[in-house]
Order: sequence, then structure tokens, then C-alpha cells
Amino acid sequence: MLEALSELGIDEDFAAEIGLRLFKVSMPWPLEPEGVREFAQGLDEILVVEEKRQMVEYQLKEQLYNWRDDVRPRVIGKFDEKGEWVAPRGEWLLTSKADFSVAQIARVIAARIARFHTSDLIKARLAFLDAKDAVLNKAISTPPRPAYYCSGCPHNTSTKVPEGSFALAGIGCHVMATAIYPEFNKLTTHMGGEGGPWIGQAPFSQVPHVFANLGDGTYFHSGYLAIRAAVAANVNMTYKILYNDAVAMTGGQPVDGTTSVPMIAQQMAAEGIKRIALVSEDVSRYSDRSNLPGLVTIHDRKDMDAVQRDMREVPGVTVIIYDQTCAAEKRRRRKKGEYPDPDQRLFINEAVCEGCGDCGVQSNCTSILPLETEFGRKRAIDQSSCNKDYSCVKGFCPSFVTVSGGKLKKSKTGVIKKDSADDFGVLPEPAIPSCDTPFNILINGIGGTGVITIGALMGMAAHLEGKGASVLDMTGMSQKNGSVTSHVRIARTPQAIRAQRIATGEADLILGCDMLTAGSHDAISKMRPGRTRAVVNVHQQPPGQFAKNPDWQFPFEEVKALIGESVDQQADFIDATRLATALMGDSIATNLFMLGYAYQRGELPLTPTPRVRAREQTQSRDDRQPQGAAGHHRLGQVLPRRAGSAERTGHR
Repeated sequence: MLEALSELGIDEDFAAEIGLRLFKVSMPWPLEPEGVREFAQGLDEILVVEEKRQMVEYQLKEQLYNWRDDVRPRVIGKFDEKGEWVAPRGEWLLTSKADFSVAQIARVIAARIARFHTSDLIKARLAFLDAKDAVLNKAISTPPRPAYYCSGCPHNTSTKVPEGSFALAGIGCHVMATAIYPEFNKLTTHMGGEGGPWIGQAPFSQVPHVFANLGDGTYFHSGYLAIRAAVAANVNMTYKILYNDAVAMTGGQPVDGTTSVPMIAQQMAAEGIKRIALVSEDVSRYSDRSNLPGLVTIHDRKDMDAVQRDMREVPGVTVIIYDQTCAAEKRRRRKKGEYPDPDQRLFINEAVCEGCGDCGVQSNCTSILPLETEFGRKRAIDQSSCNKDYSCVKGFCPSFVTVSGGKLKKSKTGVIKKDSADDFGVLPEPAIPSCDTPFNILINGIGGTGVITIGALMGMAAHLEGKGASVLDMTGMSQKNGSVTSHVRIARTPQAIRAQRIATGEADLILGCDMLTAGSHDAISKMRPGRTRAVVNVHQQPPGQFAKNPDWQFPFEEVKALIGESVDQQADFIDATRLATALMGDSIATNLFMLGYAYQRGELPLTPTPRVRAREQTQSRDDRQPQGAAGHHRLGQVLPRRAGSAERTGHR
């Protein structure tokens, strides 16, 4: 609200002058009546701004309903007072479907006070918002980057079902199967209700059997009660208990309690399950069967389809326990030496590859990228993100090359000794932009690449410098390959920052670590010609759907033109992924490279010393960061002064 009023040129003194009051509700239920009536005295109208449903608005109307006509103000909120004879509740003002933006609130306030106050600033702001709508219509055509399974995720295999069957989803990463495999996976439900809807539907359906996905964390929490209910109802269904050894959807925390495959199998046998199949990525783990019930059969994951076909013919409730560790957790643990790291890597020989895409169809892996050659589109494996699942070799293709015993070559270029010279010479210290008013930075990137990390680094650096900082992370489905944004606001004092989210047209810098996300509707809405500058990585990383659609094309020129238009061509387009990989041997260094580049261009209101301290402060938190975060912190020691190697109008 304060941010919206500020955009309309209304501060506290001017609000009092034109007859505006602001009442902040600290406790929405029950609404305290004496303060409300004191606030309402002398007012003609009260506008209630509250997100979601009308909890405060309804109470306010009830408390003022029987007040005297000469003092009772008009109360509006979700709907205006017009159209009462046509539409009983009037027209929508502030929708109950989502949270509000500053621009949305500002438009409503401007419209309500227009009959007694307007100004050139208000007119200019409304004109800008109207003009922005025309630009945003172009951003609608930018392809989305939805959340997707990690490379080597167990759900790439476990959530597939045989032809003619379908599965019910629940709470966990496997809920993404409803979008990734919509032909197999239907519906979803609350935690602990997995499969529950089928109990009511089964007697009225001609479908003889369904599968239900259930994660190990949800199973331990309350999901086993749903299985117990299904057994009591004697419905025909197979629960696929997906044991990935982590609460993967929210960042890889351990399950809140003790659980294991043998414990789940023993409990399911005790509940009366007549058929239990254990499917594993490594059946040698169960060479000792002493902890497993005798009725459990053990299968390799390559036989998952055959196991499911058998299970759907068994009357009653059956269980498949699918044992494969979360791919992101494997990566983290391998970095710590806590999990076996196969001494083997896969490559695709582009001279042999015919670009059919069967490797992606079989593995559904986001590490398989398009490779454009003079002979057409081929495939390549991104060695920086590959989690060594090797499912891609199931594709009908002779182009795969297996390297055993070798390691990826990493350049020493990015490591320099203190006080030593380099090819760049002495780089000048950048001019630091002012943050007397909040300086707004919107970071756009791909989940799992360290978008949140660089936002945290900037926030800590500003804090150590004694400035005010706000970092708002919009992560969606955790770090799962989808669009991730961070709203970073830095000001001289914490009090200067009122709203955490950057308003329409109020970004000073767009740090586009992913070009597709930087050209999205949300990012374009924050840009304003003459104010916003952009630093954008031009690496053409396809979204996860490329695994299923081998002909997907990256709209490079269209997105680049849209970003350029939205910032009046004040943009640096650099191939940060290629440069960072060349310097550090790993593309996970890209986002911190982008941060260093923006700093060297004078786009960050931070001085170098606090940034180094921020890196040291966050170093101890590596275990809690998304995959690859440790690599980011190491890079922070060497790149901030070296990132100016790309030119403003292009890149080298």
C-alpha cells in the first residue's frame, strides 16, 4: 500500500491534505470494533485492500451496518458499487484469486480518488502502466520454463505406467508427473490422501485398477494411513512408494524420522498387503534378504514396466517400493565423499548421432542438449549437470561413447595469484550506483543453478556494509529446473524498503542468468526504458520439454529483441555459460560470473570488501544450498575483477 501510494506521489503529509487515511490491520480476526469506528468517523468511503477472501471487509461492513446514516461510510473491496441492478456484487476491483501487485493497487487507488484528486504524476504513472500492457502482450508468446525433473531423477522412470493404465498423484516431486506425463498421471490430492479419491470412485467406475504415487516422506508423515484405508475398502490399486531418501521437493531435507526400505516392506506386510515388489537401481543392495518379508520380490528398475503389468492383474491393494536415491542428493553427497561416484562418463559422438532424440525419450533427462551442426541438429550431454544415471543409453543409438577412468579437464585460467598480472591489465574500480532510494535488482534463472545463492550473497554484502536489503525468492517447485526469480532491493537504510517485491517498471537491473526467464511476462513487466539496464546470458538452454519434443526451437531473436525494446537497448548480451565453463571447467560457475560481470560494469550498489566477506559468511552454509552452490563460493574468490572480458555490444 505504501509503495503504491508513493508511486502516485502521495506521502503521509499529502495524504492528510487531500483527505486520505490508512488503517493497518494487525489482527484480521476478530476485527477490533472501537478502533475501526474511530478510524471511520468523517470518511465517505473505505477501500479494503486484502489478499484472498474478504475476511476484514465482511467484518467491517457488519460493524458499521447499523451505524447512523450521516456517519456511516461506503465500504468496498473486492467489488465496486456499480452495476448493482445488473451484477449484484458490482465489478471486480481486487481479485481474490491471487496476491496483489503494487501496480494493481495503485490503479485502484487512482480510480477511487479521481473524483477529488489527480495529478500529472498519477496521469503519467497510469499512462505508463497502460503502455506497458501492450509490451507485455508480446511477452505472452515467450515459451514458459516450467518445473521439471532433475537429470537422473528417479521419477523419470518411476512415474511412468504401462499402456492402458493411469496413476494418481500426491504431494512430492512426483506431482510434476501430472504435467510431464499427463497421459499417465491424473489428479492430485492433499498430503496423506494419496489414492484416497479412488476409494470413493472405484465402485462407480469401469476402470478396473489404478496406480497411486506416494513419496517416502509423505508415507512416514501420514501416507501409510491412506494405504490402510484402501486395504480396508478392498479396492484394486497399486501404491508406488517412491523411496528417494530425501524430502526432495523442498530442498533435500532428511525425512522427519527414521524410515528405510525394509521398515516400509515390513509395515506393509503387517497391514495385510498380499503382493509387494521391490524395484531398485541396484539390486545388490538386497543380496541379504534377512530384513525383508518373505513375500517381497526384488527386481531391477529396467523391469519396472513388466512389474507394473503384473501388479495391475492382482486383486486388492498391492505395493511397489521403488528404491532410487534423489539425483540432487546423490550430487551433494558425492561432493562430500558420502556417496559412490561412478568412475564413468557418457558422451555422444556427434558424427554418429542422427538427432532422433530417442535418448531423451528414454531418459527424460534435462542434461541432453541440442547441438546445432552443419549437418543438422545433433545431441550433446551437459557434463556439468549430468548426474550419471546412464538411462540415456537405453535409446536405440550407436553414438554413445563411454569413458572409464577419465576426469573432466578443468582449466587453470581462472585462478590467479595475489598481486600477479593477467591479460586484462589493471581494471578500474567501477562506479557504484546510488541507493538513496531503493535500488532494485531482479535475478532470473533456472532452478538448481544458484539463482538463490547470488541473491543471498548480495543481501549479505549489503547487510555487512550497513545498508538495508530485502531478498524475496520466488522458487516455485524448489530448485527443479524451472523459472526461479529473486527480487533484491538495496537501500541506505532498512526503513526505506517497504515492499519486498519489485513493482511494475521499477527494476534498475535485470540480471538474466537465463535468457528465456529474462524474457518472461514477469521479468518484462519490471523493465522501464530509461531506468532499467539488463545483463543477459545468451546461452540457449532448452526447457525440460525438449526431452520429449526433439524439434523444440529456442526463440532467440524474438526474446532478445523483446528485452532490448523493454530496456531501450541498454542491455549486455553475453555468453556467460561458455565463458564461465572455459574459465572454471564447469557451467555451474555461470551465475556468479554474471554477478561479477554486473559489478564490474557498475550495475551493483555494493563495494568489493563486503562482497568478499559475504562469500565467507555464506561459505559455511554450502550444505543447505541447491546443487553446485559450493562451486559458486569458490568462484567468488577469483572472478569479480576478471568478468569484464565481454564487450557491451557483444561478447568474446
